[in-house]
Amino acid sequence: MKIAMVNQPFGTINLPWTGEGGSRDIWIYEVAHRLARHCDIIVYTRKNRHQKKVEYDQKVQYRRISVTADEKFIRILSAVYRRLPKSCNFRYPLFASSLYYLFYALQVAKDLKSQKCDIAHIQNFSQFVPIIRAFNPKIKIILHMSCEWLTQLDKKMIESRLKKVDLIVGCSEYITKKIRHRFPQFAERCQTVLNGVDVRYFLSRKRQAAKAKNDVRRVLFVGRVSPEKGLHVLLNAFKKVVECYPQVHLKIVGSKFQLPSEWLINLSNDEKVYGLSSFYQGHSKATEERISYFTYLQRQLVSLKISDNVSFTGFVPYMHIVDHYLEADVLVNPSFSESFGRSLIEAMACQVPVVATRVGGMTEIVEDGKTGILVEPGDADALAEAILKLLSNENLRSSMGKTAQSRAVEFYSWEKVAENLWNHYKTLSNADVEKHQHSAV
Repeated sequence: MKIAMVNQPFGTINLPWTGEGGSRDIWIYEVAHRLARHCDIIVYTRKNRHQKKVEYDQKVQYRRISVTADEKFIRILSAVYRRLPKSCNFRYPLFASSLYYLFYALQVAKDLKSQKCDIAHIQNFSQFVPIIRAFNPKIKIILHMSCEWLTQLDKKMIESRLKKVDLIVGCSEYITKKIRHRFPQFAERCQTVLNGVDVRYFLSRKRQAAKAKNDVRRVLFVGRVSPEKGLHVLLNAFKKVVECYPQVHLKIVGSKFQLPSEWLINLSNDEKVYGLSSFYQGHSKATEERISYFTYLQRQLVSLKISDNVSFTGFVPYMHIVDHYLEADVLVNPSFSESFGRSLIEAMACQVPVVATRVGGMTEIVEDGKTGILVEPGDADALAEAILKLLSNENLRSSMGKTAQSRAVEFYSWEKVAENLWNHYKTLSNADVEKHQHSAV
């Protein structure tokens, strides 16, 4: 069997692998080289300057596609879209258009035809499906969703694309169930394949770690510094934590990439999520300047007088992020929207109990009261109470941490993820064989 994994056009996989990519890059790399033990794997991904067009790593072939033409074309399209009424853009945003990274999709589709792959596994971009199908009429197509776009974008547009898909994968049951509900005619094609964590690496580092013995309590957040992640709520909650533990420290690990509002905020039917649009429209009242979310948080720190208790590290590569988990007493994810919640399983693998909001895929990961604590999104008081409950009880942190680690090993190892996906690949392949046998009879 020959499998092609089609990465998002802005995804980057550098070799040798250092873990410097985004969440989808990490997923593809970790799963691909495990699946390469069973079949031939090609990964299509973006080609950046100085990267080779074709490289091999752990039996996986990486074929890189230039996006230079796409980026020039998108700048022109963006100017056109900005002139359209906002009501036209919400369900038909530019990023969902068939013209968005069209040349990337065409290059992949043409190359797939020459490679004679059995399965094309596409990440998130449903508009690639008709293009790949047009050049490869017999190939099996999987559309893998790590966001809610299929249930948020125009229904007729998405439906026409899903007709050409053989398997629809959600990164959590939350995502999969929403797709089944909106498109019941495709319900049997919908399956869940979880995100994972390198439990062997995380566990081995845990055994070697020696945590500093002092009075400082350490709270950790890992993720984008973006409004939907709820960091402004966390800082309000953390003010109350500081009042009880003056030496407590909050470390915020993640890039300052603010998710474009059209990717999530404008599409959401959730009032709390849509309410975050104020962070994209707001100005400083004092100077009338437009400020970023990161700048807003910096000013919030000053007004709350907790600047000395909070630090931002910026982006940290995946293979080095474990060090931050090993230092933490509690991991907090205060998101308003979360399809999965990767930081939760990474913390759990390091025996760190978690506090998370009761949204999206996070309710599947966290066993409330056993591996962590769930609170309502936007509730700073409840968030502070949950953090304080864990910080004040070492025995509770220890017991939750151990239970959390067992759950991470049982359900979220990359080996389990790859095994689940491999079974879906075999099912698709066998269905095709049975179809031919039946036709022959």
